[in-house]
Amino acid sequence: MEPRQSWAALAVSERGPGLPVAKETRRPRVPAGGVAGVCVDLILFPLDTVKTRLQSPQGFRKAGGFRGIYAGVPSTAIGSFPNAAAFFITYENVKSMLHHNSASYLAPAAHMVAASLAEVVACLIRVPSEVVKQRAQVSPSSSTLQILSRTLYHEGIQGLYRGYKSTVLREDLWSWKQGHVVDSWQSAVCGAFAGGFAAAVTTPLDVAKTRIMLAKAGSSNASGNVLAALGSIWRTQGLSGLFAGVVPRMAGISLGGFIFLGTYEKTRQLLL
Repeated sequence: MEPRQSWAALAVSERGPGLPVAKETRRPRVPAGGVAGVCVDLILFPLDTVKTRLQSPQGFRKAGGFRGIYAGVPSTAIGSFPNAAAFFITYENVKSMLHHNSASYLAPAAHMVAASLAEVVACLIRVPSEVVKQRAQVSPSSSTLQILSRTLYHEGIQGLYRGYKSTVLREDLWSWKQGHVVDSWQSAVCGAFAGGFAAAVTTPLDVAKTRIMLAKAGSSNASGNVLAALGSIWRTQGLSGLFAGVVPRMAGISLGGFIFLGTYEKTRQLLL
């Protein structure tokens, strides 16, 4: 699932904004964040598959329906840990640098900048994994390796980065909804509701991202133009097309925060 910056903010903000964190305390956070990210992605993978098939241009049934619900999971299993680790490393270092050179009242802005930059870096790993995963999800008869080979053969390495801009745009919107810090589990409960609402609002961007990643080479959506993809969906399917998959997306993101935070805390305690 997507909004790791929101979950990361809950996980790393127990000390409050602007307060320094010792290096020995920070070290376990990278592996803990990686493990938590893997758990979220694998546990909620069926919801993600349903969402992708609902958003696909061929429709839910032709994309596989409920068959092969774990199609594409090898791509997620391989990419999830380095993706989460890349986010945490960048987020921790950028936030630490900004807090060191700024006043405490600028802490929320520091969080947003750190989360945005972390997403830009993490998406370098996430997008290729996401492209292969989504194409496998709507082609359950093809293996992940076949999808990867076919993409590289027909489109080259740039094919694996189809939808990079739309993914970064969607992810960065999450970094601007972080509020004040409260108790971590209280934050998780509030975040589940806020995350579900934000997931619904950003669903059109998610649909556009899916259409761009699944588009055939040479088609209009293959250019990666987000506005053009949104316009095409609106003209052909209307409002229902723009919000395709909104229910599994909201459920996955709301549940993901609880799973991420619980796994993160437990893993970090074991590593300390």
